[in-house]
Amino acid sequence: MASGNYWYEPHGEPLSDYSFVSPTSASSLNSLFSHSKFISRRTRAGKLRSMEANDVPTASEMFGAQAHIYKHAFSFATSMVLGCAIQLGIPDIIHNHKQPMKLSLVSELKLPPTKSNGIHRLMRLLVYSGFFATTKKPDENEEGYVLTVSSKLLLKREIPNLSPFVRAMVDPVMVNPWHSFGDWFLGNETNPFETVLGELMWEFCDQNTRFNQVFNEGMAKVDTLVDVGSGTGVIAKTIVAAFPHLKCTVLDLPHVVANMPETENLKYVGGDMFQSIPSADAILFKDCVKMLKRSREAIRDKDDGRKGKVLIIDMVLNTSEEEADMTEVKLIFYVMMMVLLTVRERTEKEWEKLFLEAGFMSYKITPVFGLSSLIEVFP
Repeated sequence: MASGNYWYEPHGEPLSDYSFVSPTSASSLNSLFSHSKFISRRTRAGKLRSMEANDVPTASEMFGAQAHIYKHAFSFATSMVLGCAIQLGIPDIIHNHKQPMKLSLVSELKLPPTKSNGIHRLMRLLVYSGFFATTKKPDENEEGYVLTVSSKLLLKREIPNLSPFVRAMVDPVMVNPWHSFGDWFLGNETNPFETVLGELMWEFCDQNTRFNQVFNEGMAKVDTLVDVGSGTGVIAKTIVAAFPHLKCTVLDLPHVVANMPETENLKYVGGDMFQSIPSADAILFKDCVKMLKRSREAIRDKDDGRKGKVLIIDMVLNTSEEEADMTEVKLIFYVMMMVLLTVRERTEKEWEKLFLEAGFMSYKITPVFGLSSLIEVFP
């Protein structure tokens, strides 16, 4: 039987030379495909050439694949809708309402009634995505919005508060480099951020007051940093210039940092990293192998050669033994570091190679910190 340019046969085997129609017309054929198997155009000889059934996807597989492509092509929409909800203050408004909230949400947002349908659409996607939930009010049939564990992490007065981080990640400055990912592969810039903006992120932050504030708020949980083994502190100076709220300390051997000029946000400490490291929110190491070798020497026992261990908290890429969502987020971070910065995440094999190069004998990885793992390394 013929249907437009396509042939179908109830319960028949799928045949070769198939081609899909446009998404709109394809969806109109859904009822047909649910009862039939897709058949190709006629060949020039007027005959239909057959193929093995397992060589051609079924109609349901084709539409599933189409939905898969659409999902990822439009995945940016969820990020932008989430950013919009944070900008409007929806998590805090629902939290302060103390009970399921629906009809009054638009008025609490101080939006005109004409925006109510837009808020309904926005919330419907965010409920499906797990950022909010719906439940019925006590003794009432009407459902209202409530917070989930995820949206509780977006409340302004909670610790941690990830709202500034989300706002920073959906900022056009952070999104635009992704549009030039392909151009970067064909060019010579350090990363796509430099391809689009002409300079690296730290330099851009130093020149762009608006984005610098957005990024600082997104990273506000880091107020102090120690740069270990940095010599005269070139990198620390760059970081302080880009993020004025940071208090940086450069730790190196006394004769290296002697008489180095200090500022209010940049201090120098002469000492031995294996004796003491100044307290800070973050510690910066640059040469991982060198630092690991020095760490191994510091914990070795001179008599039996083994003593203590090195502890590392960092991300470990693992695609086989963890939840799919966790793996996907790690892989996104893996690529994002390439797009925006010049650093990377490591797989377990890459960590192992690093430890062996530094002379360690064994290690143990325990995923106990969400995206990050506790890594114990033994000499």
